This record gives sequence, structure tokens and C-alpha cells, in this order.
Amino acid sequence: MSLDLDQVRRIAHLARIEISDDEARQALAQLVDIFGMIERMQAIDTGGIEPMADPLGGALRLRDDVVTEGDERAAIVLNAPEHLGGLFVVPRVVE
Repeated sequence: MSLDLDQVRRIAHLARIEISDDEARQALAQLVDIFGMIERMQAIDTGGIEPMADPLGGALRLRDDVVTEGDERAAIVLNAPEHLGGLFVVPRVVE
């Protein structure tokens, strides 16, 4: 895929990014490199290769779900300017 400076400026405009001419030229060079890499990757024959979630074939190490902190509600509610029944009271914002 080929790009030109006008297309880079249009993309920047759509993204609401203000871009100078020098920045547009740098972005153009970077985008051309990225698109070239994508084209090289798409040219690789991946038929017969099974998709995988982890390139190293590893499994997630899970830990036991253990409570590490006790009930701190009373201490936390003390920080509130106003509380009622263990809950924070906030000003009404919707009428």
C-alpha cells in the first residue's frame, strides 16, 4: 500500500491532530515501513499452522483466591465528609 503526504494530512485531520509538514513526512516514512512489514507478514504461508494463545505454549499460573485484608469499612468511612449506614453520602447530581 502506498501513501502520500496528502493522505497522511487527511488522516491527521480526521484524528484531529495538528501536524506540521516535517511531522507529516516523518509519519509518512513510518507508515510506509509499517505497511511494508504487514505486507511481508501477509506473504508468509501459514496454512496448516494452528493458532495459539501463547507463543511459548505456556499455561497461566493461577494463585488461590485468598482474602488478605479484613473488613476495613469502618476505618474507610471515617475519611468521608458524610456517611450513613457505612456508605458514603454524596450530593445529588441528577434531578
